[in-house]
Amino acid sequence: MHDTPDSASSFRAPAQAGARSASPPRSHTRHRELPAPKLARTITVATLLYYSGISLLNVLRSGAERSQVLLCLGCVTAVFLFQFLHVSPRAQRWSPRRRYATLLAQAVLTYLPFLLFGLNWGSMAGPLAGSLLLLLPGRVAWPLSGVITSTMLAMTVSSGLDWATVTYLTTSTMMAGLILYGTARLSDLVAEVQDSRAEMARMAVTEERLRFARDLHDLLGYSLSAITLKSELTYRLVHSRPDRAREEIASVLEVSRQALSDVRLVASGYRDMSLAAEAESAASILSTAEIRAQTDVSCGRLHPVTDTVLATALREGVTNVLRHSKAQTCVISVESMGESVMLRLVNDGVAGQRPDHSAHSGSGLGNLRTRLAAIGGRVEAGVREDGRFHLVAQAPAHPVATAHPPEAGRLGAANAARPAA
Repeated sequence: MHDTPDSASSFRAPAQAGARSASPPRSHTRHRELPAPKLARTITVATLLYYSGISLLNVLRSGAERSQVLLCLGCVTAVFLFQFLHVSPRAQRWSPRRRYATLLAQAVLTYLPFLLFGLNWGSMAGPLAGSLLLLLPGRVAWPLSGVITSTMLAMTVSSGLDWATVTYLTTSTMMAGLILYGTARLSDLVAEVQDSRAEMARMAVTEERLRFARDLHDLLGYSLSAITLKSELTYRLVHSRPDRAREEIASVLEVSRQALSDVRLVASGYRDMSLAAEAESAASILSTAEIRAQTDVSCGRLHPVTDTVLATALREGVTNVLRHSKAQTCVISVESMGESVMLRLVNDGVAGQRPDHSAHSGSGLGNLRTRLAAIGGRVEAGVREDGRFHLVAQAPAHPVATAHPPEAGRLGAANAARPAA
């Protein structure tokens, strides 16, 4: 079938209007952007360069010879490289043996130059504390970091410096370790946030695909089964009873038009399904398939969400009867049980058959479990001792989710005005 211009525009307009109304104002969704992972790493490297440069400037200021300056530059570069490796994300995946080896090498490069440069090398003790905090467990790293700070305190006091200089060198050592530890951890956090955003986007796309697949399955499965059934009946009647065949063809056209309307209403409608109306329609289509149907819907008025979800369950059950069984009788009953509503669909014709787990067996029962679980219900399906297939769907009379699930609303839209097949 082809849509006319008017019908196509009437279908697109509500969907576009709904999209515009669902989109919040840009001013409410605009958030301050987090720094990119590369920028966060750059800040960490800049902090490393700062503390490395302080030691080199201290040695230059002391009037050291050129050879000492070059030696200091080599030591600073070596410590910087070890520290750069320790703040990288890959270091978190190192083996304990590799961690201890690199930390020991950095400790030697940190404390050995003190013999040559004295307290001019003091700013390089802080990065070692930061490496310990990054690579070792907290119960070990924090005491060792305190030992490094205490070592700097002892060295400055033994050198006879005034209390202001002692306080400055000691606190700067402690703060250097904390700053490097904090910037490295914040860089990791920024990277994790970026990865989480990408993962959430992928999950949202996957969830939308699953929702759309569930909607199409539940909307079109019933209609296509009815079309197939009526087409087969028409094929058998076309020669013997042409008048009846023409009636069935007209019915097929009606069902196909309704299926087209269902697809349109997936995007634009949010009305409810009626379990009572669906039971009446199910009885009619089962009768067409020469299946004796018994219906007993004595549950009274139901909550819209419960009504829609149970009507969806009934539709899926009837679709399975038409597709996967050779039933002769089918019993449909609905009863209220205090705070819950129970739907039972029992049919024969499946004794001795095994469940179909092939790729073409459909996903209807899985969809039903998802829908019922969303409102606090459950579904059971299988062949019991009596040799009959039982589909039992239980839903709360007053579901916790007062708003319609997205799938239920769209399905309700597609089926509220459906005539009996």
